[in-house]
Amino acid sequence: MDLKIAPVSVQQETARKLREAIMVGHFKPGERLVESNLCEQLGVSRPSLREALRALAAEHLVVITPNRGPSVARIEWEEASQIYQARALIEGEIAALAARHGNDEDIVAMREALRRFELAVKQGDAAQRVVATTAFYDAMIAACRNDVLGSLIRGLLARINFLRAQTMAMPGRAKHSYRELAAIFDAIEARDARSARAAAVAHVKAAQQEAHEVFHQGQQSA
Repeated sequence: MDLKIAPVSVQQETARKLREAIMVGHFKPGERLVESNLCEQLGVSRPSLREALRALAAEHLVVITPNRGPSVARIEWEEASQIYQARALIEGEIAALAARHGNDEDIVAMREALRRFELAVKQGDAAQRVVATTAFYDAMIAACRNDVLGSLIRGLLARINFLRAQTMAMPGRAKHSYRELAAIFDAIEARDARSARAAAVAHVKAAQQEAHEVFHQGQQSA
């Protein structure tokens, strides 16, 4: 995949590129991240790379070990399962609040993210699926008008982003995920808080079931 950096904020763009690379499986859980190689691949300085790696460590995507350096974080299923349980509770509440408080601008942003996700599914573009899913969640979180819940869910999502990306890569999962996100959107657009909550919880539970399969397949092949 193309890891070259566009001239925006170098540290933020470096973190974004690495985050996406981890989420789509370009870098695997437990894999060492060699700074010299990454600097060359990304076309950035070592200080910029290290700042980006520290940001990803704060998101639990990267582990920085003394005398060993950075590597992609691993996650055990027990922890992942607990995160999915917490996600279901928090995302249900976020979706319900978005249905109550979201405005027309929020609806437009969610619709556009959903459209981009559908296009990425049709084109089989894993990286764009990740980008579009993030945009959908960002719009839904903005619509809920609760920064604390938004911060909580972003932290949880970051800790299982690799599993999320891997479940999306399973045959047929991306199409199911699109229908689940569309159900959440439809309920929010209709200002139906109860249905929005139910759709969000159903989406997380379906993702957890797929993630369980992905995780244990990985354990068997390791």
